[in-house]
Amino acid sequence: MFRQKSPGNIIVLLFFGLLLKLPVFFHPKQIVATQNDEDFYQWLIQAINSFNRNNAVFCALLAFLLLYIQALMINYLVNEFRLLTKQTFLPAMTYLLLTSLLPEWNYLSSPLVTTTFIVWILIKLFNLYNIASARGAIYNIGLLLGISSYFYFPSASFLLCIILGLVILKPFRLNEVFLLLMGCLTPYYFIGAWLFLKGNLSFATFIPHVSVRVPVIKNTLWLALSILLLAIPFLIGGFFIQNHLPKMLIQVRKAWSILLLFLVLAFFVPFVNTNSSFSNWILLLVPFACFHASTYHFAAKKWLTNALFFLTVGYILYQQYATPLWQQ
Repeated sequence: MFRQKSPGNIIVLLFFGLLLKLPVFFHPKQIVATQNDEDFYQWLIQAINSFNRNNAVFCALLAFLLLYIQALMINYLVNEFRLLTKQTFLPAMTYLLLTSLLPEWNYLSSPLVTTTFIVWILIKLFNLYNIASARGAIYNIGLLLGISSYFYFPSASFLLCIILGLVILKPFRLNEVFLLLMGCLTPYYFIGAWLFLKGNLSFATFIPHVSVRVPVIKNTLWLALSILLLAIPFLIGGFFIQNHLPKMLIQVRKAWSILLLFLVLAFFVPFVNTNSSFSNWILLLVPFACFHASTYHFAAKKWLTNALFFLTVGYILYQQYATPLWQQ
């Protein structure tokens, strides 16, 4: 069903997402901002708490809406820039599927909020290929990245990916990099001015908290199985893309190169302001969803991808209802 781009699939995708995310509503968690969360996210949680101190159900609903919107945005990204040979809803389906592999990816967190901005940035970045005068668009990309870093500061590292993306998509111009940096610094300028007017401007209040260390990962059988279900379709999808790359337009090849670069960089993001949760790793799922979608799209034997789909859904449902992982 998701292989076709039908308007009705938007509703089907919503119910599909609800099926996979039901345990989030059955076992909602009280969301508390930590020192690793930046000011915008802390203000968001404070605003939610001002309406209801028990924010668990509302935050669960907000997290689901963000995941659903992100799935549609990734789907738009893949279809609009012809990353696959046909318009489908497979990228949206795979994103909702992958985010259900671990419970931490389904609860409200600063990396989850930031993912929305990052996908938005990718859409604007890929669109630069078709824009003659891109100065305003580049500034807006920087502005979005600056805002996202005030939710989750490690996302600022994607500045490197954006600069390299500009080099890949367009002839290098130093003034465009300067505009990008100006956009990134704009939120910091206004935050600094606001703190100054309040008399609270200091190094501690203005500069985001940064710490770098190796993430502490608790090895379990369920984690190993989830990694396998992430890695194997990704490798197959990468193989299919490599085979079809000579037939693709130059713009599409460049877009896949940027997504692969994004994936490599995203592996290092959790090392900054890390914690024991896997929520920091959700940014990896954006490129993973695109590669997984290519597995479902390019595979000649559809029964194999159907088997992979039902195996993944079955594993997720078993993990949700037959183990305590989603109830902790």
